[in-house]
Amino acid sequence: MSGFRSTGARAALFTAPLVLGLLGTAAAPATAAGSPGARPGTSLTCRGAGVDPDALVRHRTEIVIDAPLQTIWKLQTDVEDWPSWQAPVETVDRLDHGPFRKGSVFRWTTPIPPNPSTPATSLEVTSTVRQIEHDACIRWTGPGIGEGLRIDGVHVWNFTKVKGGVRVSTEETHTGAQVDANVPAATGILRAGLESWLRDLKSTAEARAHGPHH
Repeated sequence: MSGFRSTGARAALFTAPLVLGLLGTAAAPATAAGSPGARPGTSLTCRGAGVDPDALVRHRTEIVIDAPLQTIWKLQTDVEDWPSWQAPVETVDRLDHGPFRKGSVFRWTTPIPPNPSTPATSLEVTSTVRQIEHDACIRWTGPGIGEGLRIDGVHVWNFTKVKGGVRVSTEETHTGAQVDANVPAATGILRAGLESWLRDLKSTAEARAHGPHH
């Protein structure tokens, strides 16, 4: 699940994977050729599984990052370190141990700004990794729960080496009475959150790859 980024658009980000995907008018960029399981005009998948096909709130976006795939993958899968580079993520706790793998569970919190359906709140998201392929794709699902709000999210990530670096593509869907009550608003929030996440991932990965110590 993605989320809401709190400061402006960032307030919704971390459910951002979940909530932000909810609140924006979904604009799905063309699927990256060569992404795991992805073809132009289709939803992103990981090991054959994708987002919720019936969800009204959804967004898909992508970015090219000039950094090694290993650096990007580590940033994305070292979930307990997310707060160090994503301001909208307040806390993250791994609920299992060892390598990030299928079945891994993590709980994280992010502030949610007020919107037409719910007041400002803190969203607690519990995400479970359902599919994963090292250095290629991840799919996690889980509920985000806050005051007067419940969102069920499905979030897929694809990582593809391309000229100039790595294309990171992401797609997320949200379902729930509150987000379904105002699909354009929820989609807008989701969109802002996902795009902010990608920008933060890009800037952090590139700084680590090209910083003074590299």
